[in-house]
Amino acid sequence: MKITTILGARPQFVKASVVSNAFKNSGIKETIIHTGQHFDAQMSDIFFQDLNLPQPNHHLNIHSLNHGAMTGRMMEQIESLLLEDKPDWVCVYGDTNSTIAGALVAAKLNIPIMHIEAGLRSYNREMPEEINRVVTDHLAKLLLAPTQLAVECLKKEGIYTGVHCVGDVMMDAILTFNNRARETSDILNKYKLCPQSFYLATIHRPSNTDNCQRLSAILENLTKLNLPVVFPIHPRAQAKIEQHSLSHYLSNHKIIAIPPVSYLDMLMLESNCCAIVTDSGGVQKEAYIFQRPCFTLRNETEWKETLDVGWNHLVQPENLSDAIINFTQPSQSPALYGNGNACKKIVEILTSKKINVKE
Repeated sequence: MKITTILGARPQFVKASVVSNAFKNSGIKETIIHTGQHFDAQMSDIFFQDLNLPQPNHHLNIHSLNHGAMTGRMMEQIESLLLEDKPDWVCVYGDTNSTIAGALVAAKLNIPIMHIEAGLRSYNREMPEEINRVVTDHLAKLLLAPTQLAVECLKKEGIYTGVHCVGDVMMDAILTFNNRARETSDILNKYKLCPQSFYLATIHRPSNTDNCQRLSAILENLTKLNLPVVFPIHPRAQAKIEQHSLSHYLSNHKIIAIPPVSYLDMLMLESNCCAIVTDSGGVQKEAYIFQRPCFTLRNETEWKETLDVGWNHLVQPENLSDAIINFTQPSQSPALYGNGNACKKIVEILTSKKINVKE
């Protein structure tokens, strides 16, 4: 069996690190196309190094463009590669421009699509990610959902065939790499951080970074907290902080501004902080797995189950510090994302005689 996997963004590298290893161990031949959507060394290259992810067979180097231009150029190059490689499956992850580009090309070439992390819905069509994930799900033949809630979302859209609830491959990744993070990461010593003595913040979405008033309110509220806030700054956030003349917040003693960190360093920060402030989908989920309170600077989330159990809260920037101060920790944290065998289930489904790639 031949699979072509299309990657482009940091969270996809993490997921692929464990899935690609499962493919290799089962004898599945995989070709990796890296679109270049995340191109910074700290956002891309270091993940291949730290996670033993095979180097991509093809690197398209497409980035820093508007959505239409980026997706179109990706499609053009992906089409040529798929025509050359002739895979049995195209594997895509999540909801990025790389995902939708790969899915559209594969569908037009009649190559079956497997979508890992299928069925997520924020129900906000103003988010490009929502468009990407919805369209990809309706094109995919194999929909690998991380939760039962994701399965139910697909059913609401009339998608029943090819749907499997396998658990979340991010759980596999955390169980795989957490020990390595503890053994090799020096991030806590580097910034003189003690466990449970700091908050962690990650901000990158345009809805937060591009609005000066909103970004200012976020930074202002971070300075009001009772403990320092470690703030790995995404390149977008860094540029917008400078553009909006908000750099003075980064010199405040309450905010420890640091460059983007590796996945292993991020695991150490997440598992040792006392709470997380984010607008990232993946970080919300990782916060839950580590049983860390999460405060999400968005109006909605695709990880609704974390809200339902009380570990995650949607907050507006002006209410952020109050929400953190008044948080009451839930007494339970049910296993929402499986037990770390999602990759095994994916391989079992792929190699099952029930799956006919030529249908």
